[in-house]
Amino acid sequence: MRSGAWILVYGFLMLDCYMVVALGAILQQKAESTIPIPTFSPPEGNTTFVEGTTWCVARPGVSQVDLQNALDWACGPGAADCSLVQPGAVCYEPDTLLAHASYAFNSYYQQNGNSDIACYFGGTAIITNRDPSYGSCKYLSSGLPS
Repeated sequence: MRSGAWILVYGFLMLDCYMVVALGAILQQKAESTIPIPTFSPPEGNTTFVEGTTWCVARPGVSQVDLQNALDWACGPGAADCSLVQPGAVCYEPDTLLAHASYAFNSYYQQNGNSDIACYFGGTAIITNRDPSYGSCKYLSSGLPS
C-alpha cells in the first residue's frame, strides 16, 4: 500500500473514531438532560416585605404569550381568585392582559404566603411596594388584613 493511501485510510479511521466519541457524548448529554432537577419551595413564613406592604403584579414588557400562559395557570391550577377580573366585575376595566394578570398574580401571591416564589410566574411578575389598586378595584395586600 502506498503511503498516500495509508494516510487516507488512517484519516477515515480517525474520522469514524471521532464520530463515535461525539455520538456517545451527544447520547450522554441527552440522557442527562432528562433527569429531573428537584425544586424546593421556601418554608412557610419566608416572606419578602418591602416597607411592610407588598403586592405582586405583572412585569411590563414581557411576552404577551408568556403573560397569557401565566394568567391561565394562576386562574386555573393556581386557584387564584380571578372573579373580579371577569366581564362586569369591579376590576375588569381596564380590559388589558397586563391589568388582569396583575390582579390574578397578586391574588395568588397573597393566598400563598407572600413568598418570592409565589410571585414568579415564569418571570412574568414582580413584587412591588406601590399599591396597584385603582378606583373601586382594591388589591389585597401583605400589610393589611384581608
